[in-house]
Amino acid sequence: MDTIYDITCGLDVHKETVVACIVKTKTILKKRNNTEIVETESRTFDTFLHNLNELKDWIVANDCHRVAMESTGVYWHPVYDALEDAFDGDIEILVCNPRNMHNVPGKKTDMNDAEWIGRLLRSGLLEGSFIPPLVIRELRELTRYRKSIVEDISTQKNRIEKTLQSAGFKLSTFLTDIFGVSGRNIIDVLIQKGHLTPIDVDISTKSISPEKKGEMKRLLTNKLSAHNQIVLKTKVEHLDELLSHLKTIEGLINEITIQFEEEIQNLDTVPGISETSAKAIIAEIGVDMSKFKTAEHLCSWAGLSPGNNESAGKKKTLESLQEILT
Repeated sequence: MDTIYDITCGLDVHKETVVACIVKTKTILKKRNNTEIVETESRTFDTFLHNLNELKDWIVANDCHRVAMESTGVYWHPVYDALEDAFDGDIEILVCNPRNMHNVPGKKTDMNDAEWIGRLLRSGLLEGSFIPPLVIRELRELTRYRKSIVEDISTQKNRIEKTLQSAGFKLSTFLTDIFGVSGRNIIDVLIQKGHLTPIDVDISTKSISPEKKGEMKRLLTNKLSAHNQIVLKTKVEHLDELLSHLKTIEGLINEITIQFEEEIQNLDTVPGISETSAKAIIAEIGVDMSKFKTAEHLCSWAGLSPGNNESAGKKKTLESLQEILT
């Protein structure tokens, strides 16, 4: 492989250790031709912060401005964060897809893997994945966490609905959203008293037609057992905790996205994209589109481009590929 860079470093990242190999190229001048000598030096570091700082110091001491590693789960995150400010930011860190870095089979060790990565980087054969700036990475963590919380809230609401249905209180028959103002008022009464009176229905429900109120008074006459009251109260308290947590996370997201107000407004003009969706889009792709060569590259990175595999004039589907591989 031809040499593109004189000094590179390959990292084989694991949960508890990082194996690093620096590959250096030296050229010895001779009368007729030049001889290239490749020197390697490998070390193993733990993944605690002070150990990663030692890794950074070692890389800086070797004047290595180019580092590559595999994107192994989340284990590469602290390594990337530790190296990002080396040489005052004048460092190129590639996080690469493992499938593009496979070594020749046989005699596989962590040292060999790290050296192989360093040699591939030395020859310019690696292409890093898109890694956004720190502020975008922090926003991405929050927006993805927000999505998880919203899913948890939906699941918790289903649990509460199941408890009510099993006790014979079919609130969803009369209310579009049983967790709206009217629904929550009724649920609070059931938690306190275990049953509903006609007066409770009148006081609790808002903006409901007299006909529906009459049906609710006539049909919602069941009574919650003491056990179901405790269960319902516990589930509702957990729902309120999730809603409060969601509000906190959205506040943190808003603090970060103040600086991207113009970009959010531009995305918000696209039909079907709300302000929340715009923030999530920015969290995933950033605001600097120069990181992507073309619009097609961006769509491919975002998983919006269908795959294509053709051989001998025949297009292979995912199922046929799996059959061939097995």
